[in-house]
Amino acid sequence: MADKKSYYVNVIESKDGKMAEVINFNFGGHHDIGAMVENARSAGIFAKDKHAKEFVLAMRFMHHVIKKNADNPLFAEFAPQFEAFKHSVKSKLGCGCSCNKE
Repeated sequence: MADKKSYYVNVIESKDGKMAEVINFNFGGHHDIGAMVENARSAGIFAKDKHAKEFVLAMRFMHHVIKKNADNPLFAEFAPQFEAFKHSVKSKLGCGCSCNKE
């Protein structure tokens, strides 16, 4: 089994030269987010490095929320399409770990 990783996410708004924390939370799983970002960068599918980072975080967050809220009607129509998209991305970029899990 892959090692569980833990990340701390902190979003800070910069406005008029001042910094203000907007949200923060812990996020975990078995995927290596750094490796996933590097895979996305290496694939050359994004014009900017920043977009590779945003994409990986968006995918991981969305996957986590859908998985933890599988019975939520909000995701009823979207979950199957997201799952197919996730598998397509995973086949092109890998999953960021060596466990072959989602």
